[in-house]
Amino acid sequence: MAVLAAVCAVASAQEKVERLDSVVVSASRAGKNTPVTFSEMGKAQLESQNPSNSIPMTLNLLPSVVTYNEGGTGLGNSAMTIRGSKGSQINVTLNGITLNDAESQEVFWVNIPALTALISGVQVQRGLGTSANGAGAFGASINMNTAFATPNGWGRTEHSWGSYDTQMVTHSGSTGISRHGLYASAAYAKGTTDGYIRNAFVQSNSAFFMLGWLGRGQSLRFTYLRGKQRSGITWDGIDIEQYKKDRTYNGAGEYYDDLGNVYYYPNQTDNYVQNHFQGNYTRALRPNLAWSTTLNYTNGEGYDEYYKSNKKLKNYGFTDLPEGTPARSDMTYRKMMDNDLWVLNSNLRYSTRGLDLTAGVNFSKYRGGHWGELLWTKQLGSSYNYGDVDWYGNTGWKKEANVFARAEYHPFAWLTAYADLQYRTIGYDLDGRDDDFIEYGSNPADMLDYHRKWDFFNPRAGVKALFGRHSFFASVALGNREPGRGDIKENVKGDGADIVPEKMTDIELGWQFGGRRLSASANVYLMEYTDMLLETGKLSSSGYAIKENVPRAWRRGVELAGAWQMSRWLRADGNLTLSVNEIADYTSYVPYEDYSATHAVHYGKTTMLMSPSTVGMVRLSASPSRKWLVTADYKYVGKQYLDNSMREEMTVPAYGVMNLMVQRTVSFIGRSSLVVSAYVNNLLNNLYYASGWRWESYDPATDTVSSGIGVYPQAPRNWTVKLALNF
Repeated sequence: MAVLAAVCAVASAQEKVERLDSVVVSASRAGKNTPVTFSEMGKAQLESQNPSNSIPMTLNLLPSVVTYNEGGTGLGNSAMTIRGSKGSQINVTLNGITLNDAESQEVFWVNIPALTALISGVQVQRGLGTSANGAGAFGASINMNTAFATPNGWGRTEHSWGSYDTQMVTHSGSTGISRHGLYASAAYAKGTTDGYIRNAFVQSNSAFFMLGWLGRGQSLRFTYLRGKQRSGITWDGIDIEQYKKDRTYNGAGEYYDDLGNVYYYPNQTDNYVQNHFQGNYTRALRPNLAWSTTLNYTNGEGYDEYYKSNKKLKNYGFTDLPEGTPARSDMTYRKMMDNDLWVLNSNLRYSTRGLDLTAGVNFSKYRGGHWGELLWTKQLGSSYNYGDVDWYGNTGWKKEANVFARAEYHPFAWLTAYADLQYRTIGYDLDGRDDDFIEYGSNPADMLDYHRKWDFFNPRAGVKALFGRHSFFASVALGNREPGRGDIKENVKGDGADIVPEKMTDIELGWQFGGRRLSASANVYLMEYTDMLLETGKLSSSGYAIKENVPRAWRRGVELAGAWQMSRWLRADGNLTLSVNEIADYTSYVPYEDYSATHAVHYGKTTMLMSPSTVGMVRLSASPSRKWLVTADYKYVGKQYLDNSMREEMTVPAYGVMNLMVQRTVSFIGRSSLVVSAYVNNLLNNLYYASGWRWESYDPATDTVSSGIGVYPQAPRNWTVKLALNF
């Protein structure tokens, strides 16, 4: 195990803290000479963003990024793809610790509200990138760090108001570093909105606290991050026919009384609270050698609450009902979950004039519990003891250890050779009963009985050469990714073939130019998949949807980006991604109407779902003085398919969205300033939807396939105003 890069002696306390802090995140971040494809956003850029945006919406203008929000605005459940790779394939780290849920491999951004206000920088790597902790780095990675300590104290308070009764309040500040090396930082954020569609309300708050000490070549830091949210359920989307009648419709919680009057259950909600505790010790062992170790504990718990109409009571664990009780009833219930994650992350960094070495180890243990609680049924009333009903409960345990070593060798000032080796070993155990065993007549006892261990070796290598203002790089990386909980449990229940991990080879070729007024880059990527996991529509004999490994698929494209400082006060930025995202040979399995069997439909080579072939943006920024900033940006996303069949009726049409920001800064005595910002989102009032889903069924009597789609409409023209006071 080996050796990591340099904390040099520096004059100011600010430099010392930033150098020591950089060691904490260096294990997952790429450097300026690392031959991987990445983009970055700093603190100033993050502070200028629309305050109601979650992290995915904030990163929307970066190359190859596509985002949407279920409620139609920036708050609430948001999702993103990068090069078509979905959220479970994007590794997300905070201070080097993975935020992806170990089982689903997703990051649920609504559970960490207002994170933009709490972090000092973001690096987005596209492709396999550098070695990272956790399973999600299979298409991209997002590396974030909390704010560095500063020599002087500061404070910032933000208040924002917007459409759909959206309000955001953020307070943050730092003490600065005392003469004894102590410092503290804190932040609190609260956001509320009614959302664009019905029941898309969000009530969220987050808190951040950091206490640190900086000594002679060493630092000790404790960080606490809390996120709490209550939001309306919006993930069902809207059927396309209903969308044509009412874009704001949301059927979640809809039910009818005995007279046929429609009502909506007021607590059809998603509720979650999450606490992150981190302790970090970093030490400069020598002027060119530093060691950093982080301990992390994350705890989360929450539930979704539902009203469901006319459900079979026996499917929910009711086995001893009073005689004469009807078989079906309206009901309310909660799907509960809690989880714990323990992480130890330690690395060394060594640097000389010609060599940078980084090596580290990561150990993690995760426990995820899932169970159901019945609250009420119409037929049995409120007096029935629902606590005696054994509906479902299952627990997953995931343990991982990984070790990596990365080297950047500079034989000449203009040349960097790069090698990155990672070994991961993962064990996953899943036991218990899932929520729908009884429904399909299976034995309800311990049906989820899954125990697997995987070992992966993920090597990466590349070179980067500098020729004046031009640079060129080439890299190749091999990656492996284990299946997630959702992939596994349906196959376990459904007697499907055992699914195997996915594999990917990522080849990147890039060019960059940096001039005084003009900068540009071009990147060609070839992401070649083996055994890619896809939901084909195939069902088991018990009626469960089964994912299968598709032998061959690929994402291939070119990414172009550029910036032009046209004058002292006018700047233009833009990027464009052109790609093909294909499955070599695809067969869809359409279920019969009674789910008794499936009907195979062979399509051959097709385009992958939710993978647009064209994504681009252009942005104009005008700053006629230091007091004013005006930006206008336009984002274009090409046509996307809602499944892998490439049928025109199963598409999200291409769309474009324009946003405008006007910002005025008023300076006061000293370092104080007032920043007034106005944002107009979707300036051209484009009525579009950005994502969706599809359903289909087969009728053997007529040999026909029926199908339909649901969509997620995005808000029309809307506005936000923000006041920020810096002191």
